[in-house]
Amino acid sequence: MAVTTSSPRTGLDNDHELLRAAMDLRCDATAGEVELPGRPEAAAAARRLTRVHFHNRWGLSSELTDNAVLLISELVNNVLQHSGAVTFTVRVRRRRGWVRIEVRDPSRSLPCLLPVGALEPTGRGLCLVNHLADRWGVDLLPRGKSTWFELRAGS
Repeated sequence: MAVTTSSPRTGLDNDHELLRAAMDLRCDATAGEVELPGRPEAAAAARRLTRVHFHNRWGLSSELTDNAVLLISELVNNVLQHSGAVTFTVRVRRRRGWVRIEVRDPSRSLPCLLPVGALEPTGRGLCLVNHLADRWGVDLLPRGKSTWFELRAGS
């Protein structure tokens, strides 16, 4: 469920309204997609949405919640740094024994898992996703891609 109206720049209500809706949790990422602006503040909104779904709504462990929050932050940062997206969406799903988070953006450029040296200041995002997630991947969509990860969550 996205908050939408129109504005000349994005075709959506202003970025602050999108962020406010996500931070106030008026958007339910399990009911559909939550649309966020391609701005640095969106990472905090995505982390909050994830924490609320995992911990508050589903009662999942603090460790699983913390891992999911870290990983959503990494996926959102990849979108912000590499896709040039004006907006992107987040989906959160739970099924028996698993939780899945997807970040969808309009770029069809695929993320690459590259080796990162100990002294390099950036480039660890997908390494963290690869290490902490039970499964992860990228699906090409007709208009963009979905980068996702799954974590075992017990039934």
